[in-house]
Amino acid sequence: MFFHQHPYKPFIKENTTKLIVGTLPPPRFSTGKLLEKDVDFCYGSYYNSLWLYIDKIHNLGLRFNNSQEAINERKQFLIKHKIGVCDIVESAEREKIDASDLGMKNIKLRDILGYLKQYPKIETLLFTGGNSKNDLNIFLENT
Repeated sequence: MFFHQHPYKPFIKENTTKLIVGTLPPPRFSTGKLLEKDVDFCYGSYYNSLWLYIDKIHNLGLRFNNSQEAINERKQFLIKHKIGVCDIVESAEREKIDASDLGMKNIKLRDILGYLKQYPKIETLLFTGGNSKNDLNIFLENT
């Protein structure tokens, strides 16, 4: 059984107005076995479209590597646009080491409601995933 611990604290600032809520990054982010083009930050998997879309829409020229500069670029974008990130799962157990939400067991959730109380300026929640009612692509086009 693989214990999958979330590697990042929530990224929320006092003036955050929008919060992206996902599940957990791929297990390699918890084990530290990143790919060359991964960024060691929220949604940093090179195969996750979030930063690829943001980069293209905003013409940012983001780095896609394991550097501190790549992390800082993403943090600066989030801060500038008052966007926070807080995945809902703190930890879970998995029989198979993959990123599927279906394979999680003994899930420990983060206190999303507590974060919303702590940061009352948050007025928009954006759930990642293709089945979300407020698809992230719609949000990114309007950021």
